Formats: sequence, structure tokens, C-alpha cells
Amino acid sequence: MNMGRVTFYEERNFMGRSWDCMGDCPDMHSYMSRCHSCRVHSGCFMVYDQANYMGNSYFMRRGEYGDYMNMFGWNNCIRSCRYIPMYRGNYRMRIYERDNFGGQMHEFMDDCDNCMDRYRMNGCMSCHVMDGHWLMYEQPHYRGRMWYFGPGEYRNFMNMGWGNMRFMSMRRIMDSWY
Repeated sequence: MNMGRVTFYEERNFMGRSWDCMGDCPDMHSYMSRCHSCRVHSGCFMVYDQANYMGNSYFMRRGEYGDYMNMFGWNNCIRSCRYIPMYRGNYRMRIYERDNFGGQMHEFMDDCDNCMDRYRMNGCMSCHVMDGHWLMYEQPHYRGRMWYFGPGEYRNFMNMGWGNMRFMSMRRIMDSWY
């Protein structure tokens, strides 16, 4: 299995102690006390400002992030990261207006920049990802906070620690991003 690789640095602009990560890491504290910059050498990753893949998250693809805290508007540094495996098949996801797969349901096989405009839905509170890997955003046009969804059932976003989050746009994580 081809894994990604990211190097995290304690200081901005790739300075200070560094640590190479080749997959998921639920708590970076045992490797470094803080992280203020990183280089993604290969693959795609979700990074989080709290341990155990919690808190604010951001999607990173190959590239350099010398001062990501200003870039993302974060007050905290990266505390955990999750590798997103490359996927080359069909994409399919069902979104539901209410939790526990209630209310209107729509099936997606491609990106949607505005659920309200396309389906007259005022948000999505649960989903079932059948195929592929997706990013969902709190605002239309892929803006605001984002979350990663891999294959599986997500019955209640509130129980996942996201409060009353309603997703308004979603896009596929394509193999061309790697």
C-alpha cells in the first residue's frame, strides 16, 4: 500500500526540530511539543488542531505550508493527522437533511458547490459514503470549515462533536490531487 509522507516542523518556515510521518497519527505530542509548519512530500492528509482527529481540520495536499496558522486562521497548532488513501473508482454518497438518515435524501456522484441551490436543502445532518473520499464544507462554494468523510455511515454530526453543523457544499478528493 502506497502511503503518503509529511514532515512536520516545530517552528514556522521549516525551522526547528522535525518529524516525518507516513500515515495516521492520533497524537503528535509524543513526537514534538508543537508544530508550526509542514511539507507534504506525497499523498494527501487531514490535519487537526486537537488530538484524536478532533477540532478544526484542514486538507493538505503535496506542497509547502511555511506558516499554515496564518493561512488557515488557526490559533492552535497541528496535534493530529490522518492520511487519506488514493482512490480511483466511482464516487457515491447520500446526504440527508436530518440526523439518522431522516428528511430529504440526495445521492451524489460528483461535486456540489451549493446544496441549497441544487436541491433546495438547507443543509445536511447525516450521510452515507458508499464510495470514495469526500470533503464537506459548512458554507456554499467550498468555504468555511471542512471535514473529511471516508466510506461509512455518519448518522449524527452533532454526536461527532461538531455541534449543530450543517454542511452546504461537498467535493470529491480526486486522484489528481496526489
